[in-house]
Amino acid sequence: MTNRYWNEYQKEIADDHYFYERSCIRQTFFPGSEAAFLRMMRDELHKDIRDEANAHTCTGIGYHSDFVPLETTMTVVARLFSLMSEAGYTNYVPSCVTSFGIFSEMIEIWKHHPEVLEKTRENLKKATGREFEVPLNLAHPSDIIYKFREELKKKMKYQLVNRFTGKPLRVVEHVGCHYAKIFPERGVGKAEFPYVLAGMIESWGGEVVDYPERRHCCGFGFRHYLLQENRGYSVANSKKKFESMEPYEPDFIVTNCPGCAMFMDKWQYTIAEMENKTYDRDGYGIPVLTYEEMAGLLLGYDPWELGLQIHQVQVEKLMDKIGVKYDPDAKYRGINGKILQLPEKPHFLKQ
Repeated sequence: MTNRYWNEYQKEIADDHYFYERSCIRQTFFPGSEAAFLRMMRDELHKDIRDEANAHTCTGIGYHSDFVPLETTMTVVARLFSLMSEAGYTNYVPSCVTSFGIFSEMIEIWKHHPEVLEKTRENLKKATGREFEVPLNLAHPSDIIYKFREELKKKMKYQLVNRFTGKPLRVVEHVGCHYAKIFPERGVGKAEFPYVLAGMIESWGGEVVDYPERRHCCGFGFRHYLLQENRGYSVANSKKKFESMEPYEPDFIVTNCPGCAMFMDKWQYTIAEMENKTYDRDGYGIPVLTYEEMAGLLLGYDPWELGLQIHQVQVEKLMDKIGVKYDPDAKYRGINGKILQLPEKPHFLKQ
């Protein structure tokens, strides 16, 4: 009976032949994550995935901030889908959770209002001369890593286990609002039991931390951050989450949204500068990883190629717990082999 009910919370995720669309903000915040995902898909799972060079923004931030009209967003999304159709793919994989929400919304509107779909086709044809088909399968990259988590586990060099104590690492998973709250049926576990990240953590040896504000927004909020006068609302949301998780002493946080990862990382620095406060015992902060960074570390990928050195809350303490081997002298080495200018150290947050 339990399994039958749980089946209602699953989603269809294509097995292969993916059209991948990179994210405008992920390439800025966490460029190593997208490269790691493509490496896993091709080298570890041997999947066919197209990394489209002619992709562009979905308008998500502008759309949700009321700068870009709905009809414009639909036409922009249609052009992205036309790239997929032109390349001969039907399974669309957007890197960004906001893009995932945008595409889900447009597809849902077109499903119930075919006249709007036809109008979008007309607009795209008039503007670009292109045509498109709606994807047969829409999945977020975290869906795919979740789907193949056991296959990846077989190739991992490490587990989410504290090598000093032998106990599972305690992990806070944060699922992006635009993944499971706008259209709950499009997420693994829906809005009630989002399992896309928890499934990875449990399969790879960790323990999921449950805490009161587990499903609270990270604090991005689009307009709350884009307008400088509103940023107090943004940091206050993040602070509420940190205060709620602090008593449970998590080893790290993992998210599937680029905005969530960025804000939960950077706001820890901000709060430390404002209030001389961190949410761990030792003053280093709680590391925040993307799901690709988490998987990449366990697979033995170089942490500096993953881009972990650009995080505000540093990860060396976490890597030491897992047993990850790394070269501290290469942390700020550029691709030309030269050491880059070292960043300034925070006043309070230890690094």
